[in-house]
Amino acid sequence: MSELKLYAVKNDEGKYLLDSSLSIGYPEWTKDLDDTEIFVEKANALTASNSSDGHVVTFVEEPKKVVLSKTQARIVDEAHDERYPANHIAFNSDHEELLMRAFVNGYTVAKEMKYLVYKELGGKQKNKQVAQAYRSLIYLGTVSWFLTNEVANKSNEPFYQFTEAEIEHYGLQDCEKEEVTDDDAKK
Repeated sequence: MSELKLYAVKNDEGKYLLDSSLSIGYPEWTKDLDDTEIFVEKANALTASNSSDGHVVTFVEEPKKVVLSKTQARIVDEAHDERYPANHIAFNSDHEELLMRAFVNGYTVAKEMKYLVYKELGGKQKNKQVAQAYRSLIYLGTVSWFLTNEVANKSNEPFYQFTEAEIEHYGLQDCEKEEVTDDDAKK
């Protein structure tokens, strides 16, 4: 993983060199990083610092955060509480390198896709019947079905939405599924 490094010249008062081409003998300084001269080569920054009585400071591009599942994020969070975090990650995941980068650089949790699940029951196109799945509110932990003429847009009601893991858990792999998008959820 390569890092992008940029350099600037800073004085003891915490101000940055405005322009090295104008600084010979009479350097101008600014507190605003947007106005300062940024160097790609460290040697050029050193030359400017020598002629302006400043010192070189290095800016390093912030590493990108790793995207993890909820389970992976839990493992990284637990590792922070362990005496040997790398051991915790190694013993609890097959993705050691990914989770170690997340441990060091930070992470975000991937948004889990949700789906509306249904089965087409046939019939003529005009009289087509669809059975749509939902989590039963009466018999918790079970799936119920309701009949309709088309897949009802119930995307803003969470008991109609299923994750991939829930689809597998409830044995709904042989069903049709329609992805719930953020646009659907806002309707």
